[in-house]
Amino acid sequence: MAAAVASSCCASTSARPLVRRAGSRNGKLWWAGGVRKARLLSISATAAAPSGVDYAAGTGAAADDDAVAALKVKLLSAVSGLNRGLAGSQEDLDRADAAARELEAAAGGGPVDLERDVDKLQGRWRLVYSSAFSSRTLGGSRPGPPTGRLLPITLGQVFQRIDVVSKDFDNIVDVELGAPWPLPPVELTATLAHKFEIIGTSSIKITFDKTTVKTKGNLSQLPPLEVPRIPDNLRPPSNTGSGEFEVTYLDGDTRITRGDRGELRVFVIS
Repeated sequence: MAAAVASSCCASTSARPLVRRAGSRNGKLWWAGGVRKARLLSISATAAAPSGVDYAAGTGAAADDDAVAALKVKLLSAVSGLNRGLAGSQEDLDRADAAARELEAAAGGGPVDLERDVDKLQGRWRLVYSSAFSSRTLGGSRPGPPTGRLLPITLGQVFQRIDVVSKDFDNIVDVELGAPWPLPPVELTATLAHKFEIIGTSSIKITFDKTTVKTKGNLSQLPPLEVPRIPDNLRPPSNTGSGEFEVTYLDGDTRITRGDRGELRVFVIS
C-alpha cells in the first residue's frame, strides 16, 4: 500500500511542474496550477498581437509631402530674381506658370476648399511674383501707372493683409517717387482697403473701399492721407472697384492665386 501511495505521489509530482513560491517556508515546493498557467499564457499572447497598421499608406503620404515641398522650392526658384515679375521675359512667365501648375496638381489637382481652410488665409502675405507685372505697369492687366523712364516710380514690397473675421482685404504697396535734384526721393506706403467674400468653393471677390497713403523716411511724421475716391460715373469701365480671383493652392506659408484675367500670383506668409 505504501508503495502504491508513493508511486501515485511521484506520478502526480512528475505531471505537475514545481514552482518555488516567493516567501515559502523551509524551501517547500508547491504545485502551480497547470490549467491556470496555460490560460495566462494565452491571454498574454493575445495582448501582444500587433494591431493592423497600414504602413504603406503612411509612407505614401510622406512621399507626397516631400514631392509637394520639392515643387514649392521649384516654383519659388523659378520666380526668384524676376523682381515680382517686372523683369520677367515671356520664357520666364512660361516657366513660372508650368511650375505653379505642377504644384497645384501635386496638391490634389482639385479646387481649394475655402469654407474649410479659410483660417489659412489669415495673416500678412508678401507678393513674390505676379505675371501681370510683365505688362510693365503697376496696374498689371488693368490700367496703372507705368514703371521705367516715363514716371520715376520704383515699386517696393507688395503685401496682402487678410483678416478672416472682419473680412478686411488690404493690398499694401511700398513705392518710391523720384524728385528733382537735389531733393531726396519720397518714400510712401499706399494701402488699398477692400472687403472680401468667398464665392463658391475656391474663389474670392474683393470690393474696393478706400486708398490711404502714408509717407515714410524723413516725412514719416506726416499724418496718413486718404485719397479721394473717383466717382463711379467717372471711373473707366475696366475699373469697377471689385475683382475676383481663384485660390488654386493654399497651405500655411504659400498661396497661389489666378485672377479673373488670368494673372498668376504667388505669395508667401510674411
